[in-house]
Order: sequence, then structure tokens, then C-alpha cells
Amino acid sequence: MSDVTPITSELLAQFEQGYAARPELAVISNAISRTNLDDAAFVPAAAAKLRMDFSVTVPTTGITNQKKSGRCWMFSVLNMLREKVAAKCGLESFAFSAAYLAFYDKLEKCNRFYESILHFAAQQPDERETWMLLDNPLPDGGQWDMAASLIRKYGAVPEWVMPENVHSSGTAQYMSILSRKLRRDAIELRALARAGRDTAARRAEMLQEDYNALCILYGQPPRTFDFEYTDKDKHYHRDRGLTPQAFYEKYVGVDFGAYVPVIASPIHPLNRTYCQPFMGDVVEENMFWLNLTAKELEDLTVRQLQAGEPVCFSCDCHPDRDRERGYWDPDCFQYGQLLGGIRIEMDKAARLLSRDSTMNHCMMFCGVNLDEDGRPDRWKIENSWGDAAGQKGYFIGSEKWFEQNVYQCVIRKDLLSDAQRALLGQEPLPMPLWDPLA
Repeated sequence: MSDVTPITSELLAQFEQGYAARPELAVISNAISRTNLDDAAFVPAAAAKLRMDFSVTVPTTGITNQKKSGRCWMFSVLNMLREKVAAKCGLESFAFSAAYLAFYDKLEKCNRFYESILHFAAQQPDERETWMLLDNPLPDGGQWDMAASLIRKYGAVPEWVMPENVHSSGTAQYMSILSRKLRRDAIELRALARAGRDTAARRAEMLQEDYNALCILYGQPPRTFDFEYTDKDKHYHRDRGLTPQAFYEKYVGVDFGAYVPVIASPIHPLNRTYCQPFMGDVVEENMFWLNLTAKELEDLTVRQLQAGEPVCFSCDCHPDRDRERGYWDPDCFQYGQLLGGIRIEMDKAARLLSRDSTMNHCMMFCGVNLDEDGRPDRWKIENSWGDAAGQKGYFIGSEKWFEQNVYQCVIRKDLLSDAQRALLGQEPLPMPLWDPLA
């Protein structure tokens, strides 16, 4: 940059004078010197409106804890499905093994990484797709479609069949090591491909190494197990020799094809379907979204809750959050006013395009409160941060928070209008790897 605007001594003196001209700023600085910024910006009167009372509620059987892992997407789907098992078997509570799915998620992501690296083998390492792949070769996060793909392929098992351990519930300690291994593999596979040599045998060897490492970390997943339980009437049951796939079909039976992830994105054309060929886990399946208006997304979410079914959703969980008290609401925090009147407001499109916001957490709506006009004014959220967070594990999201930070809800196709359902037949447009919603 040849023509730059430096901060000069004259400009700095002007800043100092401007600060001195507002003595209330020094008072604020003194007041928050021993107070957390979130607590100082908190607005109790706004929070008082977010009561844990809802006109529409879907009962759930308890709170789960993803602990120090990025498996929120997996927990949100499993939390929805566990209600089917609890109802079918007459159980007070039930939990699936997230460790079982996480094992296969990591293995499938390794394979997809190799597939994508070879697809772009002709690129230079600093070209955008290859750079994106190498930047995060083994992501911990995911979305509904990824969990659905895993369960369709590998089934599911009860929590006690493959329990959590220190590695499944604390992924940061080894993800960097496995990511380094994948980057090394990528260099070798790219070299083989660019030299015109066959990569299949070496790729299979790399996957064997990945499988071995995951077995060491997670334990080897079971091929069969006995399903034993005692129902609410104290009757004992045992079903021997089930495969994970057979267990899912017999005790859950949810058809993932009956649902569609609906997004409300202001930066993508509406009434369009989208896909992402280079993100996910199982390579033989693809990510899929239908983009509708924000009002349509809300209306469909309310309808599904009214039909007695919870709604898995994806959002930006970072802004305007009180983790301890269990609130998500922009009106509960006055950060801009606290910091001297700075402007931090942006609409949803600007936040996405400027990378200020993205989908980074998945949870489950299990209730909504409708006002006298039938419009939602607050949402009941089941989280997967354990029962010590929020209000015994449940959170309240305001309507304003939903509008600004909820990006995707998984909706039953039979709740779509005929016009909305017809849109699903379109050829989906591929999103780039760097899309903020991908």
C-alpha cells in the first residue's frame, strides 16, 4: 500500500481530547474494571420478559452434554430420535451413544478429505478450494444431513454399548494430531496424482491407519449387541444379537427422507435448493438445503412444534448470550452503549457477508410462546451443554434473536405447502466451500 493514512501525533492528540471531553467514559471504565463485560452490559428488565413458560411445549426426557467436543449437531439429532425409543419402550429416559457415531464421523471425514484433495489435485496448494481443505481437514462440527447420512449407513446404539471416554468428549487434544497426519497424506496423494500414478492402494493404507488411530482413541465400534432395558412398569426386556442398523430400524425407524433442512439466507436467491459436494462425512451422500424466507422458516417451525415434534436447528450461538442464566436476546445486552456509544448493528446479510456471523451451533426447539396474534415471542431450547448451563440445561431465545441468528431448521416435508414441496425437485445449486452457511 503506497497511499496510506497513518495515525499521526496530531490525530492521537485529537483522540485524547475527544475522550477527555466525555468524562462519563472514564466513569464507565472505572465501573467495569472489576466486572465482566457481559455482566456490565446485561439488561435485567429485558431478561425478565423471557419467562420459562410457553403456550406450545413438546416434552423431552432430559439434558445431554457434548462436553468439550464439537458434536452439537450430532446431539441435537440424537436427542430428537431418543424420544422415539423412550416412547416405544416405555422408558423414563434414554440416550444414544454419540461416541459410536463420532467414530464413524471421523473415519468418513478422513475419506471425504482424501476424495476432495484428489479432486482438486491439479490446483496449487494456495488455490482457494485446496487451501480451504488443508486449513481444516478434519472438522469436528457438522449439520443434520451429516448425522442422517451416518445413521443411515451405520445405524445407532444405546449409550452404554459404546460409552463416552476422555477422547470422545474432549476432542481438541487429538484433532490437531490427526489433522497433521491428513495434511501429510494430502501432500503424498497430490504428488501421486500429479505424477499420473494410481492412488487407490495408498489411500486404502492411509484409511487403515486412520481406523487404527480412531479405535485406539474411541474403542472399536461393536458389530452386534444385546439390547436390555427395564421399562417404567418395571418389566425387564432383552433383545439379543442386534446390529446397530437393525436396532435403529426396530426401535427408532425415523425416515430421514421425510425431512428437509430449510434455511433462511438473505445472501442466496430464495426458493432455491442448494448442495455442498465437498463438505460432510459420507462421500456417497450430499448436503442439501432449501432456502425460504425468514417468515416461512418461522411459520414451519411453529407448525412442527404444534404438531408435537421438536425441531433441530442451526444458529450463531455466540452473540447476545447469557450461558449461566439461559438467555439469548439482543435486548438483554447493551454492548455498544457500554463502550461509549459505538455502532455494532448490522442486518443478517451484512453479518454473513462480512463473516461476522455463521452457523456454529446446533440445538433443538422444544417449545414456543405465541402472543395474542398467534406470533412467536420466545422459544424454548434444549441444549447439549449439560444441566448446569442455562435453566437446568434449557435456554430461552427471544423472537429478535431467532430473526438475527437462526439460519436452519429441519422440517417435515408434509408440513411444507404444495408450492414449497415442489421446489425440492430442482437441481440444487452447489455452494462454494467458503460459503458462510456451508
